[in-house]
Amino acid sequence: MAAPKPNAAAREAATAARLADLVLPRGGFTAAARAEAIARVRAMGLPGRRDEYWRWTDPAALNAAHPEGAAAFRVDRPIFEGRDKVRLVFVDGVFDAAASDDPALAGAEIALLSGAEGLDIHWAKALYGTLEAASHDPVPRPLAALNTAAAGEGVLISVSGRPARPLHISYRQSSEMSDVMLHHVIRLEPGAELTLLETGTPGARGNVVTEVDIGAGARFHHIRPQGRAFDRVLVTHLFARLAEGALMKSFTLTANGRLTRNEAVIRIAGDGAVAHVAGAALGDGKDAPFLHDDTVFVDHGAVGCESRQVFKKVLKNGAQGVFQGKILVRSGAQKTDGYQISQALLLDDDSQFLAKPELEIYADDVKCSHGSTTGAIDETALFYLRSRGVPRSEATALLVLSFLADAIAEIEDPELAEAVTGRLEDWLARRTG
Repeated sequence: MAAPKPNAAAREAATAARLADLVLPRGGFTAAARAEAIARVRAMGLPGRRDEYWRWTDPAALNAAHPEGAAAFRVDRPIFEGRDKVRLVFVDGVFDAAASDDPALAGAEIALLSGAEGLDIHWAKALYGTLEAASHDPVPRPLAALNTAAAGEGVLISVSGRPARPLHISYRQSSEMSDVMLHHVIRLEPGAELTLLETGTPGARGNVVTEVDIGAGARFHHIRPQGRAFDRVLVTHLFARLAEGALMKSFTLTANGRLTRNEAVIRIAGDGAVAHVAGAALGDGKDAPFLHDDTVFVDHGAVGCESRQVFKKVLKNGAQGVFQGKILVRSGAQKTDGYQISQALLLDDDSQFLAKPELEIYADDVKCSHGSTTGAIDETALFYLRSRGVPRSEATALLVLSFLADAIAEIEDPELAEAVTGRLEDWLARRTG
């Protein structure tokens, strides 16, 4: 047998080292899905810089057997305190019942993955790992498969009605060495509706997978302000499948973080479905390195559907931003309306934005567009504001907020959008003052 190539040998060694110390949950309704996932990880290997969709983001910190640890981390200030909601709190990946609200108040069926593991029969058996497994065509996602195999905790949510209050998953970090894997499974039955809020930092290193199955005519709203920890290393995967007439809108706000990679794989399977994915990232490399990567794949497989990808990044002091977004329109997916925009505002000459927008279309009656721009503050607009007596720092903040407005507009709830805007204003006051 021929010896493996050097790059393949290094990948095999890194994968073996990562798997060696993992304690994999056994038994219960997830057993088959976990076994298949660990086989996928071994077959694919962990990601490397030579992989097409990792060439701009070094996955070494995510591949390492153990997290490097955080020199310091911040306690996240509440962002949705004025909103009535049902809160589920995880501290370093462990559910904190004392700090959480009673899940029965959520108006949905909620269980912990750890509490359901011993059951052979559970509604989540048909979904756990299913959307993740389907996501590897055409791009391997080994860190998501690793999560399916090894995550010992998460929330299983089944919604049949329209709960009056949002469900809030709150992450808190208490250890500088916490290594967290969480796997959430969400099912929206036909006609159901759910607003899910996710806030905070899962741990010093985090790997979070969320699988969402959205039934016919159901509506899923997802707002995710990620934590402020400077040394955070985090990868997230959002897998969603939309049935006929379903709607999903997901918005992520990121400020700080040494390495953050948010992946989304959206499969539009039913006619007339609508999927919007948006994000705003603010990075300042002055206090710590900052690299933020949005990698998105939207798969149109039905007639008369709409998708939007709106991603904005504001970067300064050597911060780096990455966007990789693809719209695939399959044969027969006529009347598709696909839109993608990625833009970066560079507040100095030291920062960098790298973008790879893609369209792949096999239908002839479609309306699809994509675009990507990188630029500096509009000096004409800045001069206009300053000539009206607005201090430079305030004028800069106003122009940044205007730049980010399109992404924030993807949040349908005005109250939640206002809370996100307030958090942006706080960051800008500290960073442009």
